[in-house]
Amino acid sequence: MEGKDAERMGRAILITGCSSGIGLCAARGLRARGYRVFATARKAADVARLSEEGLEALRLDLDEPDSIAQAVEAVLARTGGCLYGLFNNGAYGQPGALEDLSREALRRQFETNVFGWQELTNRVIPVMRRQGGGRIIHNSSVLGFVAMPYRGAYNASKYALEGLADTQRLELRGTGIHIALIQPGPIESRFRANAHRAFLRWVDAEASPHRDNYQAMMDRLTREGPVVPFTLPPEAVLKKVIHALESPRPRIRYRVTVPTHLFAVLKRLLPDAWMDRVLGRSSGGGKR
Repeated sequence: MEGKDAERMGRAILITGCSSGIGLCAARGLRARGYRVFATARKAADVARLSEEGLEALRLDLDEPDSIAQAVEAVLARTGGCLYGLFNNGAYGQPGALEDLSREALRRQFETNVFGWQELTNRVIPVMRRQGGGRIIHNSSVLGFVAMPYRGAYNASKYALEGLADTQRLELRGTGIHIALIQPGPIESRFRANAHRAFLRWVDAEASPHRDNYQAMMDRLTREGPVVPFTLPPEAVLKKVIHALESPRPRIRYRVTVPTHLFAVLKRLLPDAWMDRVLGRSSGGGKR
């Protein structure tokens, strides 16, 4: 073994949200590529399943500071204090019109999707500083730069993530630590099923002025198989993760799927009012 294959062998990477979808695909794909993968999940049953696959699995709940600290400590204890990469991926989407979401529902969304990610990142940065570099990859979304109705909490969390990542990149210049954002559009995963549970927990659909649109949204969240055109498998994201880990000059943003590329172009070209019409029609009142 020589060249780049030998260079990446044994490099440790910590991945969050590995119970399914993008996280699980990344854990499997990077392990097959020679990385030492630490795959984390929130539920003990998922951690056990990942371990049975032969992955080095740990429990990490982004809502619990102690869980974050213990997971990082465990990884560093096994690697001798080294960590090449972090892939922040674990997240969920809280559906519902913003006027129907309580302060607590919004707080929960940000605890997982923003505050937990930032706390984990802050624990990893000193390690990478000491070793002279590393790669931090944040899995954002097309909804990190365009907004769609009935996804306001998730939109806001991804917009916040983008701002944090842009600031991190500026603050870490010259350290050898590279920050990359991945912006997927529709990807095959359990995302809709998790969003459906969050909706039922926090939104009183029958009492809402949006109840008619909620029915269309519920149909989308509970439907089997892809419901949006141009949906791609999670391997499409894995390809970008690999580039962000291995390129000597990783990109700042990696766009995945046709909708992401299309909306990025339209956002640059169209006036805001026109863009609102495009996004309103694209969402189909919650149907898509």
